[in-house]
Amino acid sequence: MENQNRQNRQNGQNRQNEPTAHAGQTDAHALLDQRLARLMQPAHRDLLGQGLSGIERETLRVEDNGALALTPHPRALGSALTNDEITTDYSEALLEFITPPQRDAADVIARLDEIHQFAYRKLGAELLWSDSMPPALPPEAVIPIADYGTSHIGMLKHVYRRGLALRYGKPMQCIAGIHYNFSLAEPVWELLREAEGSKESARDYQSARYVALIRNFRRYSWLLMYLFGASPVLHAEFLRGRDHGLDTYDEGTLGLPYATSLRMSDLGYQNSAQSEVSPCYDCLPSYIDALTQAVSQPHPAYEALGTKRDGEWIQLSTNLLQIENEFYATIRPKRVTYSGERPVQALARRGVQYVEVRCIDIDPFQPVGIDVDTARFIDAFLLFCALEHSPSCSNAENVENRDNFAHVVKEGRKPGLVLHRGGEAITLFDWAEALLDRIDRTAAAFDAQRGGAHYAHSMALQRAKVQDVSLTPSARVMAALEPLRGTKGGAFQAFALDQSRRHAQTLRDMPLDAAVVDHFETLARKSLDAQAELERTQVGDFDAFVAAYRAGTLGTVSV
Repeated sequence: MENQNRQNRQNGQNRQNEPTAHAGQTDAHALLDQRLARLMQPAHRDLLGQGLSGIERETLRVEDNGALALTPHPRALGSALTNDEITTDYSEALLEFITPPQRDAADVIARLDEIHQFAYRKLGAELLWSDSMPPALPPEAVIPIADYGTSHIGMLKHVYRRGLALRYGKPMQCIAGIHYNFSLAEPVWELLREAEGSKESARDYQSARYVALIRNFRRYSWLLMYLFGASPVLHAEFLRGRDHGLDTYDEGTLGLPYATSLRMSDLGYQNSAQSEVSPCYDCLPSYIDALTQAVSQPHPAYEALGTKRDGEWIQLSTNLLQIENEFYATIRPKRVTYSGERPVQALARRGVQYVEVRCIDIDPFQPVGIDVDTARFIDAFLLFCALEHSPSCSNAENVENRDNFAHVVKEGRKPGLVLHRGGEAITLFDWAEALLDRIDRTAAAFDAQRGGAHYAHSMALQRAKVQDVSLTPSARVMAALEPLRGTKGGAFQAFALDQSRRHAQTLRDMPLDAAVVDHFETLARKSLDAQAELERTQVGDFDAFVAAYRAGTLGTVSV
């Protein structure tokens, strides 16, 4: 009852910060311009340039023939447990490159370039797979789960991944993507709070605005799938007997003719248990309550497996989610954690600090999987979502949002595709044009603050994709596959391997400043020392450590 009362109070606070539905469409549209006008006043213009963005890029290590690399994480890249910029995700072969937060998208991509160049100098003959969907994979038992050493923290991360293998299967965990982190400077939120006369605290207002951003993102993220989806096909062996409804492109390739992102479809990171987790995005407390319940609610299928087999840990818990990060969402509210905190504890105590966008495919035509124009558009899109009118979502609208997203990932390039907005039919083309007109305003604000026309250029590139579907990454992939149809192993495998080799050559040939090399080598060396120190000073037993982690009483580590 207290949770419900708290949610009702928060919902009322949220409604104070947005025009109500009866305010009319004109008033709702005016809100974006009013907020931008405040930010663009000479006294406040610099605030827009103080926001931060960063990228986490996942990529599989493969052999020169495209087979999954079965070698350990290269020691020359440091410890996957303690290196802040080069780590692994699910598999020992699934590298994750993490850029520090930057104030300019160009700097984010520049650092991502440097990480890739350094990695290639340490990988020998191995390649970084160029696609979100994995290559032909070995038998499931052979796919290596990431190893983080013998410390309790390292074992916690490893056991969590054992649980993922049980729950979702190893092939699904080999899918790669781009995670895009985005925040506005806190003075931006304070400026808007004061201008709009909010009675909320600065922390609660900021959290409410980020949750409002998430609601708008869920309304409009189908546009990102059309513009940047790049996984219209996958390797035929990936599904391993699952029902799929895909067309056979050739012997080794399955797909759909108008798909944009099969990675983000129900063929990607999904299972029946995940569908039971459905957070409400009306307010932060309701989101926290939903995830708290999911990590504490036993799930019969997982209870049947237990947490141990023959005395060895096989999953961290038998609950619906082992930990909060297991919940797969296209976007997450985030807060940097302190020692002893779980992610939801940090959100509850200090509110939302940034958002993490998780639905961007690897662009197989880009050496580092994303380019600066894409990053700039995501910035403009997220600023639009943050400042645009964002009323609470009804159950009907939540269903509509999910359906629109699902239609675009599976048939987004279909001529005349119809979506639904507020219960009314609208073509993807017409809605995309209308949205780009709105996003133009936030792109123009970035250009005005930074000088130049970089964001306008990015907007022009996206408009061109709406006008000409052949310019979308998914259409370009399909065009590139055509001359490879019937290739031994399949067109998808041949295409992605060829792109991987091209990108490897490009990145290996690029000069890398000696100071940058020294930076990464120092990171690697210090991370190895840090892991060794953790293992040397380890005390207590692992069972007690897991219990403490569940209770949120030990130093938090990203798992």
